[in-house]
Formats: sequence, C-alpha cells, structure tokens
Amino acid sequence: MGSKEKHNSKYIIEARFVIDGVVEKHDVIGAIFGQTEGLFPKEFELRELQKSGKIGRIDIELKSEKDRTEGRIIAPSSLDRAETAIIAAAMETVDRVGPCDAKVTIEKIADVRIDKREKILERAKELMRDWVVKETHDIEKLLTEVSREDKLVQPVHYGRERLTATPDISKATEIILVEGRADVINLIRSGYTGIIALEGVKVPNTIINLVKRKEVTAFLDGDRGGDLILKELMQVARPKYVARAPRGKEVEELEPEEIEEALSKRVPMEEAEGLGELANLAKELSGTLEAVLLKRGGERLGRVPVSELVERLRERKEVEVVVFDGIVTGRLVDAAAAQGVKTLIGERIAEGVKVPDGLRVQAFRDFS
Repeated sequence: MGSKEKHNSKYIIEARFVIDGVVEKHDVIGAIFGQTEGLFPKEFELRELQKSGKIGRIDIELKSEKDRTEGRIIAPSSLDRAETAIIAAAMETVDRVGPCDAKVTIEKIADVRIDKREKILERAKELMRDWVVKETHDIEKLLTEVSREDKLVQPVHYGRERLTATPDISKATEIILVEGRADVINLIRSGYTGIIALEGVKVPNTIINLVKRKEVTAFLDGDRGGDLILKELMQVARPKYVARAPRGKEVEELEPEEIEEALSKRVPMEEAEGLGELANLAKELSGTLEAVLLKRGGERLGRVPVSELVERLRERKEVEVVVFDGIVTGRLVDAAAAQGVKTLIGERIAEGVKVPDGLRVQAFRDFS
C-alpha cells in the first residue's frame, strides 16, 4: 500500500480543558507548545519529541458557547511511563490560551497495549467460534468455494516498475488506479477489471504515461496517505476522476457495495483538490451549530452561526463553498444558488430538497 502516517503509541494522554473565552484549536495547540517550552532540555520539549516521533499528533476537540470554551486533548506517546507522566504534568501547567485564562486537567493516561491485548483476546474468541462453525460446513460447499476462488483473475506485473495490475490493463480504455497490491486483489474479487496499483507515494513513469493515453480514475484510501498521494498525482499525473474510500477506511478492506458506492461518487480531478480539507472542516464543525464560508481555492471568509447563514450569504458575492452544522433546506439551497455558491455541505439533507444544476449538495456522512 501507499505510505501511511502512523504513530506507534504505547500510551494515550487524555486531558480536559476549560477556557474563559472563545478560542480555536490552533490557539490551544499553540499554548501547549509555547507554555511547555523551556521547562525541560531541548530534546525533551514537545516540538522535538514530535519531530523524533516520540509524541504523535495532538488532537483537540472543543466547543464554545456563552464566552466559554471546553474540550479535550488527546496526545499519543511512545515514551516510557515516567517520561509520559512528566509530559502530561507539563500540559497541566498551561494556564492561558491566547488572552484567556485556562485550566487543563489530565483525566487519564491509557495504556494502548492493554487495550490491544483485550481486543486480541476478543478477536481470538471470535476466530475460534468462526473456526468451529466453518469446520461444520459441508465438504462439497468448501470445494465449490475453492474452485470459484481458483477461477478468479490473477494479477500480473506491468511496466518497467513491475506494477501490480489486471491482465487486461494494456487493452482497457478506462482504468482504476489504486494504491497497492491488496487494493487490486480486492477489486478483482468484487468483479472489477482494468486496475493498476501505484505501489508507493512517488508516481511511476508507467502511470504518468497511462494517464496521458487513457481515462483514469484514482481510487484512493480515505486517510492521510490517500491525501498525500492525491497531492502527488495533481502535480505529476492528473487522472480524469478521483474516488475515495470512506474517511478512515482503506480500499483493500471495502465490501463490494462500498466499492460500488465510492466509485459512483467519483468527481472530476478539478473538484477533488479540496476534499480532504472539507472532510476535516466537517469534523471540526460537527456539534457547533456554526458555518464556515470559503472562497475559491479554500480561503476562509468567515465563521457564522447557522441561524444567520442565509442572511450572510445574501451579503457576500464571492462565497463558493459553505460547510455548516445544520440541515440543508430548500430555502438555503435557493439562497446559495442565487449567490453562485458551488458546493453546500451540511450535517444532513432534508427530504424532498431539489438541487439545481451547478450546485453540489453533500452531507457530513459523505466524508466520514
């Protein structure tokens, strides 16, 4: 598969914070890094620990109302127990975020390995139950399954880089480009042909040449690795269409109906550039009852309460994308279309809403 952004954590630091004022995620992150800087030798500061991979990406969840912000901090650690405890204690020293007073409290330090062991135990029990059930299957049915598997198309190596592909790749006029060998095999099992794998983040010359000659759909994982590969493709080998697995899933693990749905939602390459950012924005807005207005290219124009969205839209002419934590109604669709909005993304879509040509309407679940 393509390159993945992973962190081999042993522990997870979980903290809660309360801030007397309205702040955003980057304010909290900045306060954590800034106010713990200088407490320890340089190699033990958070920035250096992240660079070396000993502290993973720090996630912030927050919600603001009535001039008060509350939320959680999640920080993965591969340090030892004592070092992890010191980092957690250091986080509790943060007492201001921007100009606002703040209070950070460590809730717990979870041992990821214990959780993994419990999951392994449960999975082992499940496998044992399945094993017993499978052993009771009729031998004739097992032989039929084996025979069917044997008749599946087997992948081949294609091009100078020996990329994994289906045997018809040179003759196919429409091609599905995936990240790795496991993706090719899963699509074969689901009945698809004309498939080839990138086999890495760097785009091979074979793929560059195929994109020039054929109609290519890039079908990528719904994770950070897929985001990185999409950026690489945009620079060196732009496919005609882009499809993504549901956020957090990989193509190799999708069921046939999930593959069909994902491919049916493919979009032209020109429209795919901001999908990763929009997914993150939908997650950020969930539960806030707020909306973010974006210009062409992704520049933020402002953040407003959902109750004021229609009125604010009528005041702005340059809005191209709206992402909001609310219901897409016919009234909002009409207002957006009238102002030339191209994309409208809400928490969910009301029944019976008619979408005019030129406006794309999606729900948060399309990005999850």
